[in-house]
Amino acid sequence: MSAQAETLRARYSAAGLTQDAVARDPFAQFRQWLEQARAADLWEPNAMVLATAAWPESAGAAAADPDQLAAAAAAPSQRSVLMKGFDARGFVFFTNHGSRKARQMARNAAVSALFPWYALHRQVLVEGIVERVDAAESRDYFHSRPRDAQLGAWASRQSEALASRRALESRMARTTVRFDGAEVPLPEFWGGYRIRPHRIEFWQGRTHRLHDRILYTRDAVAAGTGDGDAGSGDGDARTGDDGFDAAVGAWKISRLYP
Repeated sequence: MSAQAETLRARYSAAGLTQDAVARDPFAQFRQWLEQARAADLWEPNAMVLATAAWPESAGAAAADPDQLAAAAAAPSQRSVLMKGFDARGFVFFTNHGSRKARQMARNAAVSALFPWYALHRQVLVEGIVERVDAAESRDYFHSRPRDAQLGAWASRQSEALASRRALESRMARTTVRFDGAEVPLPEFWGGYRIRPHRIEFWQGRTHRLHDRILYTRDAVAAGTGDGDAGSGDGDARTGDDGFDAAVGAWKISRLYP
């Protein structure tokens, strides 16, 4: 380990999270924290790191070698995307359906997302199942984007190999001419996805690395899924000294060790 990295340390001094401070609903808590991130003038506070993982598209060829297949399947991928809406159903983002992340989500709908609000000593971690939003929602959002961004969606063959920057700009120029004087339609290969979470964790940095971690897990019985283990978290969530371990509606709230 580099000596320089070893000496990098941040001092956390923010107020903590208590049972009286958090909302009973994780989306209400997220809205409060997002508004505070915006008020703090953080750069793109709606940016989140999206993690996906799936069997490689060439898995069939690798199936004869179990070690090779296991190694390939164990390699997740991540990228930053912009969250463009949320409500009680989940968190919405938009992308090209042919992108690497979209192809992985088509093979494995389980994803995670992280909102890294470092300046506030905060993180929000989301885990859930992703699904496509309907075409009307995608169309409404697409037409709310600046025209250049709409044209860019048509011009980009996201995640495919590109010969040069000049080739990309040439495609953009041709796309601009193609739709000159006309409304840019929603591409059939582009649209929205919604993460329907079953686990949302709010992390607040505290002194001495004794961070606060408040976990919301979906109560499967209340949600009507029939899976009684959904609220178990990672097995370390249990009633603490403050008695904070309560089922609230369709969500169970627990405190985790840092």
